[in-house]
Amino acid sequence: MQKILVIQTAFIGDVVLVTGLLEDLHIQYPEALIDMLVRKGNEALLHGHPFVNKVLIWNKKEHKYIHLYKVIQQIRERKYDLVINVQRFAATGLVTLFSTAKQTIGFDKNPFSILFTKRIKHIFSKGDIALHEVERNFQLIENETHKIASKPKLYPSIDDKNAIANYTNQPYICIAPTSVWFTKQFPIAKWIAFLHVLPQNYQVYLIGAPSDAKLCNEISKAFPNRSIMNLAGKLNFLESAALMEKAVMNYVNDSAPMHFASAMNAPVTVIYCSTIPAFGYGPLSNDRTIVEIQEQLSCRPCGIHGKKACPETHFNCALKISNDQLLASLPSV
Repeated sequence: MQKILVIQTAFIGDVVLVTGLLEDLHIQYPEALIDMLVRKGNEALLHGHPFVNKVLIWNKKEHKYIHLYKVIQQIRERKYDLVINVQRFAATGLVTLFSTAKQTIGFDKNPFSILFTKRIKHIFSKGDIALHEVERNFQLIENETHKIASKPKLYPSIDDKNAIANYTNQPYICIAPTSVWFTKQFPIAKWIAFLHVLPQNYQVYLIGAPSDAKLCNEISKAFPNRSIMNLAGKLNFLESAALMEKAVMNYVNDSAPMHFASAMNAPVTVIYCSTIPAFGYGPLSNDRTIVEIQEQLSCRPCGIHGKKACPETHFNCALKISNDQLLASLPSV
């Protein structure tokens, strides 16, 4: 039986996006054992995934390179037929190189790719058309499988769905208000202003990681007489995804919850502040809306990733987004 390893040790959203590749590989190799290597903390995304045989974990925060050595040993022991590395960084290039797999595939931008058995040119865009990240990942196996990249997909379990069942008995909206990066995050004051005009007949759930609970609490405290529940840190990844799936609408930043929505085909409105959809990380849900400033700013985008502060200090890319833009995507009950 063929054994395949997929490597993606970046952030939560990157792992979600690579699940599209798992769908593609399963279509092409339905009997293969497919493993994934992820960074510690992201393994819960793949709990119970029907196409993942085993999740290998690299602890990047404690004794990073000692643990990397142990991961390489573990990979060598598993004797993979195929290793697919979607990353373009040296550390995962070493993992791929020393895997002893019969075939190794990675992007040409990886420093060690010249030693892979197959080196794929990393194409960011085709002419004026930016490829989505799932399409970029698909380039690695385009000649091995069918010709259309699959959307990412998460698989919440029955237990995950049961855990959120009591939250779904009325029309509700999920808001994921935070981001790791300041310039990707719609400001708290803007979220509060939006909630003031949001129809009262919706229950509102604030979702995020445990580290987001404080900010979410600041938002919910601004509405003592309204049903706004702070669930940040109270749901695991797959429970959050299951909750988003049944929401009337999900409001998110350009961040991991957007990819959760894509993986659940959940309705989503994405607020782009300093970044733009043309970078190729946009929403893939059938019901998707992109909200961004309506005027052109010479400073936007200020980078492909977010920044810790607005380089121009005004942060107009966020502050000039209107409530009407957000409300426009909301269906009536």
